[in-house]
Amino acid sequence: MWLESSDHFFKGIFVARTKLDLPDRFHFKTEIGVRPSDLNRGGHLANDALFGLMNEARVRFYGSLGFREDDVDGAGTLMSDAVIVFKAEAFAGDTLAFEVTAGEFSRIGCDLFYRVTNTRTGVEVARAKTAIGFFDYGARKLVAVPDGFRSRFVEI
Repeated sequence: MWLESSDHFFKGIFVARTKLDLPDRFHFKTEIGVRPSDLNRGGHLANDALFGLMNEARVRFYGSLGFREDDVDGAGTLMSDAVIVFKAEAFAGDTLAFEVTAGEFSRIGCDLFYRVTNTRTGVEVARAKTAIGFFDYGARKLVAVPDGFRSRFVEI
């Protein structure tokens, strides 16, 4: 269910796979190193560790826009779901480039898209999407996507 790859390592391992198309343009890029503690018993990047690295990339993405997760133009954020499609292995010492952008806006949220690439080899390690809702934590309710955030991502 979680792999789709042209890389020989993953070919033919799984019959049913999730497919995730990414946007053509990303608005942000950051690099994060894979630590030994990010590996699983198979000796490669663990799925839960990748999710944690994506969280770090998201925090940096918000910061590049002048926001924080708890204050995106006056609203907090929450994640309602996530999809990760692994494409290749990553190992301790690898540096991963995380490209991030927002898209598929609704009244109260949007999707954040991630492309994760090994900076040394250029191989795509994973692609992902997280659904983000905007939330007023004081009132405990969803709110509209802040205009100051939405306006930075004009959908074509």
